[in-house]
Amino acid sequence: MIRSSFLRLSRICLFPCSAFLLCWLTSISIHAQELQIYTEDWPPVSFGQGMHAEGLAVDIVQAIQAKIGSHHPIQVVPWARGYKAVLEEPNVLLFTVGRSEEREKLMILLGPVAVSSTALYTRKGNAAYLQSLGDDLQKMKVGAYRSSIFADTAQKRGFYNLELAANPHIIANMLMAKRFDLWVEGSLVVPSIMKETGHAPDDVEKVKVLDSLELYLAFSTQTAQTTVRLWENALRAIKKDGSFARIYQKWLPNETAPLQVIRLDPPATSIR
Repeated sequence: MIRSSFLRLSRICLFPCSAFLLCWLTSISIHAQELQIYTEDWPPVSFGQGMHAEGLAVDIVQAIQAKIGSHHPIQVVPWARGYKAVLEEPNVLLFTVGRSEEREKLMILLGPVAVSSTALYTRKGNAAYLQSLGDDLQKMKVGAYRSSIFADTAQKRGFYNLELAANPHIIANMLMAKRFDLWVEGSLVVPSIMKETGHAPDDVEKVKVLDSLELYLAFSTQTAQTTVRLWENALRAIKKDGSFARIYQKWLPNETAPLQVIRLDPPATSIR
């Protein structure tokens, strides 16, 4: 009788403990899969406005979040910090990331969310002279921001004399101060960067286009496949229902929105 009562009491006590343990494990699982979402100050694609992030890509990410019920905050951080995180940490989303063969091996890319070009710029009035240099143009010093696809593209095109800085605003000011004569950057953002640094957009002019550029959302390779699939399906949905195009026209009224959806997963041997 005593033994039977003890067993019943044990079962009664076990149920609350089991429920607590299940909730605790579920909480850990959910917490482990929470996305850290990073972007950079790169107007009009993304930028900090007070305590909030704004911009073309920010609106797109928030539209996706609304579809899937995600409330993870978007953090505006230096590019180098966000890029390091997406390479080394689990459950990280960084945007926007220029697509390249190297990056296709290092992260999961989803997009495109914008289309641009990588080009060389100089101060107004210098372009004709620099264009006349031919191959000697590659000997010139080029300003670029650190760890960017623009620096990588310049090197691939034979421009090895690079002046690097933490962000494109510093580089724009250095160009205008005549620290160098060439600036490599994405064509979408040059007018906004010039305005933010106190210059007129037409204070610079294009020297040469180096490459086309597609901009993507990038997930770290240790992000759960279910999470990436949710984001992929939501991106397809907003491109299909017209909301993506409306966001694009709001920020880039003279550009055509890219409506295809591409997901690129790194080869299994490349996943960190």
